[in-house]
Parts: sequence; structure tokens; C-alpha cells
Amino acid sequence: MNLLVTAGPTREPLDPVRYLTNRSSGKMGYALASAGIQLGHRVTLISGPTSLNVPVNVDYVPVETAQQMFEATRTHLARADAAIFSAAVADYRPASFAENKIKKAEARLTIDLVRNPDILGSVRREFSFEGVLVGFAAETENLEENARGKLEDKSCDFVVANLVSQCGIGFDSDHNEALLVYPDRSEILPMQTKGDLAHLIVQAVQEAINRRG
Repeated sequence: MNLLVTAGPTREPLDPVRYLTNRSSGKMGYALASAGIQLGHRVTLISGPTSLNVPVNVDYVPVETAQQMFEATRTHLARADAAIFSAAVADYRPASFAENKIKKAEARLTIDLVRNPDILGSVRREFSFEGVLVGFAAETENLEENARGKLEDKSCDFVVANLVSQCGIGFDSDHNEALLVYPDRSEILPMQTKGDLAHLIVQAVQEAINRRG
């Protein structure tokens, strides 16, 4: 199959030296891309900035901002049979960009933020993608409830949910555990390396394609 994977954080520039971002290392997304290649699939990896080595044999598309990831997804999604959206995309960006470095002045600084495009939410509604769609839900509470809400709202085939507040897994770690949330059930994937977990997720994607016939 042709598999599209998004990975890493986005950076939303505030001035020439500062940006808004998050704690995503990109390790899970890169592990998914590697697993896809190892299982014999063709993989396009759309990635925000990371310090990771790009997996061998993937079609690599580097981006920085959420808007750039949105446009790259629109461009490359058409040839995909399945798409896994594991990137931690910033929900908001500064409303304006300061051409020069913002100097320290007042005791408080207010930054006006505007919504970024909803990439996962656009896949069905705007891009008319009909392949297998997998979202990620990084949560700090109500894991299954929040993941099921995303599953239904974004029309995913399944959602990979994990508690990022749990020590030893998630952000920056080489290990993770996940709950696969389907429309009719949920499946626990116990803690393991992100590489091993990625293989299970890609296999679940292939199974979802097979169920479609």
C-alpha cells in the first residue's frame, strides 16, 4: 500500500528568533514510517522539525508550520491508500509576525493567537480522502472518551490514543503504550518500544484495508 505519515511538532513563528511549539520528538511518527518500509509498503513522511534521522527509502517532505503541513498533506494525500496522522500540530499560531526581535519591555506581554487549519478534520471533509484514516490522540485525561470523540468527529477508521502525562511513555521516550479505538471496540497495546508498537499499528492499518475488500 501507499502510506502517508505525518510526524513531529510544528513551529509557529512569533519573531525571527522565537516560535510556539510543543514537546513532540517525532519518534513515534518516524517509527511508523520505518515500520511501513520494513513491512513492504511505500511511505511518504511529512515531518515537522526534529533531530531524528530520516528513515531510509521514505519519500520525505519537511515542513515547519501547521499551514505548511496542511498544504503538504493536500498535495500528497491523493496517492495514499492509508494515512496516519501522528504529528503534534499546533492548534494556534500568532496572529502576526514581528519582523524584528520583540524586546523585553513591559512586565506582561499579550500574544494574539488565531486557529490553525484542522488537518485531520479536513482529510474527509475537504480533501475527500476515501482511504483508511488513522488519527492520534495524545491525552492527559479521559483517554478513551476523548479518543472516541475524535474518531467520530474526524471520521477515522481508528484512533491511536495514549496518556502523555504517564511517566516513562509518550513525549521524548523510546517507549509508548496505546489504546486503539475503533467504532465498535477498543484494543489495548501494552507498553513496548515505539518501533514494536509502530509495527502493530501499521499491521492494524493493513487489516483495515483488507476488511474494506
